[in-house]
Amino acid sequence: MEKRHKLTETMRTQQDVILKEWMECQLGATTLRRDLIKEGELRDQSREFLSLLTQALQSGSDTGEAAWKPVKDFLGQIARSRVLQGFTPAETAMFVFSLKQPLFDIIRATTKDAKDLASEMWESTLLLDKLGLQIMELHQQNREEVIHRQQEELLELSTPVVQLFENILALPLIGTLDSARTQIVMENLLQRIVETGAMIAIIDITGVPTVDTLVAQHLLKTVAAAQLMGADCIISGIRPQIAQTIVHLGIDLSSVATKASLADAFGLALKRRGLAVGRAATLGG
Repeated sequence: MEKRHKLTETMRTQQDVILKEWMECQLGATTLRRDLIKEGELRDQSREFLSLLTQALQSGSDTGEAAWKPVKDFLGQIARSRVLQGFTPAETAMFVFSLKQPLFDIIRATTKDAKDLASEMWESTLLLDKLGLQIMELHQQNREEVIHRQQEELLELSTPVVQLFENILALPLIGTLDSARTQIVMENLLQRIVETGAMIAIIDITGVPTVDTLVAQHLLKTVAAAQLMGADCIISGIRPQIAQTIVHLGIDLSSVATKASLADAFGLALKRRGLAVGRAATLGG
């Protein structure tokens, strides 16, 4: 675009000077997180950004066109890396916004005409504001993705499927069951049933604080899914207060075997497999 001609020339001819002053500005800022990023890494990122920005400006195109894709992709890389490093969205955005001061200083030093000076500084402001807001949005998106992934990983860790004996699995549940967690519970249990060829799955709810209609429905869905895979289910951990709640809510668990403890459920599972656990004879007995 013609109105960016002067800004483009400034970026092209003064790139080394701008980089030097920009680095001084960033290193002197109180918001710089020296505990999260090294000076060498910051310098490399700044140099590459200036190079990509200059190339995009020389294309003469608008920021929404293809020539600006390398700039936007690079900002995406910066946002992702700084999310993982622990930067806040504002701290990440300062990477772009901090370029204003050194760029304005160069523009003032190299532009004599007042009208040209005002035009070039305004164009620079609009451009850096747009890119600064973009990297802030990218930071937020990446942070949400990281948080979502961590939540999924925690859910997977909180729903381990344990093989108690040949063809017998146990799924100890701790905490409240919601729709998202139930889906992961089902997937983990079904996957283990396929891997081990298990015929019985014990779902232990000792660690589930309360059982309401929704939790019971989630349990029944999990039981039904396991049965479709050829595994019978036993629900253990039915404490007296949970038994009373189930009765008061009118929840029908008559189609599922239930036991008060995991040990009782394991004993029932062994019995169904035609096995039994006996006490070993004591020495000298």
